[in-house]
Amino acid sequence: MHVDLGDFESGHTLEADLCIAGAGIVGITLARQFLGTPTRVLLLESGNVDFEAETQALFDGEQLGVEYYPLDDARLRFFGGSTLVWGGRCVPMDRLDFERRSWVPHSGWPISRDDLDPFYLRAQDVLGIKSSIYDERMWEEVPVLPPAFDRRILRTTFWHFDEAYARFSWDQCQDLATATNIEIVTHANVTNIQLRDDGQAVEHFDVATLSGRQCKVKADRYVLATGGIENPRILLASNGVQPQGVGNDHDLVGRFFMEHPHGRAGEVRSKNRYRLLDTYKKRRTRAGLMVAPVLAPSDELQASAGILNTSFGLKYRRRADRGRSVHKKMYSSVKHWTNPTTASRQMWRSYKAINAFRHRATDAFLRRLGFWRDTHRLYITVRGEQAPNPDSRVVLSQKRDALGVPQADLDWQMSEIDKRTVSVLVDQLSKELGRLGLGEAVPSDWLASEDLAWPNDPTVGLHPIGGYHHMGTTRMSDNPREGVVDADSRVHGMQNLYIGGSSVFPTGGWANPNLTIVALTLRLADHLKAG
Repeated sequence: MHVDLGDFESGHTLEADLCIAGAGIVGITLARQFLGTPTRVLLLESGNVDFEAETQALFDGEQLGVEYYPLDDARLRFFGGSTLVWGGRCVPMDRLDFERRSWVPHSGWPISRDDLDPFYLRAQDVLGIKSSIYDERMWEEVPVLPPAFDRRILRTTFWHFDEAYARFSWDQCQDLATATNIEIVTHANVTNIQLRDDGQAVEHFDVATLSGRQCKVKADRYVLATGGIENPRILLASNGVQPQGVGNDHDLVGRFFMEHPHGRAGEVRSKNRYRLLDTYKKRRTRAGLMVAPVLAPSDELQASAGILNTSFGLKYRRRADRGRSVHKKMYSSVKHWTNPTTASRQMWRSYKAINAFRHRATDAFLRRLGFWRDTHRLYITVRGEQAPNPDSRVVLSQKRDALGVPQADLDWQMSEIDKRTVSVLVDQLSKELGRLGLGEAVPSDWLASEDLAWPNDPTVGLHPIGGYHHMGTTRMSDNPREGVVDADSRVHGMQNLYIGGSSVFPTGGWANPNLTIVALTLRLADHLKAG
């Protein structure tokens, strides 16, 4: 059932067994696990079923650290959320990502890859992924012969792609909208988590509309699933019983903000650049699966060199000094000046489809022309792991939004190891290319700079700064002095409050987070059902 909070009178109380705040990938996936059960579920969504500018403005905030995307543009606030514009990349995190690495301070999860593997399999079904092979075995399904890189140094992992368009859109979620035990409440903004006087459990959520309605939500258990910036914002702003904020006894809520920083790490100079470019491109396997290979350091190299699990690709890219091409400037301008409504998203998708067709039809000619004219070269593009850094954080602003809630500001900070990792990888790639007689890798100038910030180079791609992946701000740990939630995603010291999404990641690896987010959500669902 779908209702709008504006249809209720102020002072009304909505009741359920389980309340989920946030109808994005976590909230929708979690609610679906209770379809047809006796559990009464309230799924709260701040926005409507499509984009509304007034609601989106609630994401306004300032950047206090390293340059980032505008915060009101870095996530979407309506049913389905940012999943409606994601690229579908799916890959599990590596086994080492879950382990405590002596060279990476604050690393280590309270669960292992073995604990999550059964849920990764189920998450693949949720996202339409038809293979569990992500390593070098996938080369057997791809009609190319890869370079014989030493696997003790560099390894290949393959992205798979969820090819369903807008899987979590309102139109694709009518199973929830028509369910008798699930109530979707739109325009329901959580403004406060009201605790019991003893501070050990949630008594109710305060929710409000931009039109002035103020109601309460009472449930047996609550799940906060509003994203890696909004989750800590709500916890910190709810300071009526615990002055430092909910779950913030040890000043950890909002800390350890992580992204997957993007950048141009260097140039590959090789007589075999066409072969290298063709090898590491996105393509279909013999079975029709869409995959894309990516290079990453082996576990041995990470340990011996003391570096992070950062991935990189070999891409045909325009030279940075020439700026973006005309058609990319036009696309970026149109996308910037149009709201992400259903119609606009369809237009962007059509542009990408036309562009992909153009590339398939003219790639060989255009790339040879670009190389010959020296407008383009073969570059190393990085999707970095960011080390957990307590100084990288989400904080409350002195400014308040239209609902009276303090805005969230972002103080994104990088560490020495983030940048050094890229330098080591370029060096190791160059040695491997030389060993195989395939050329060399020349590092980008910014790697020699003492500045820890990465450059914002728009010629890197459509996402030049990072992946819009907000992780780590309510991290998972066995010890409440090291994190905000326990291994079951329950806030330490709280009886009935859980947090879903990538904000619970203690480390981020290099893998796009959505497959892991879904796996953790399914694991949380099983825990809630058992409890």
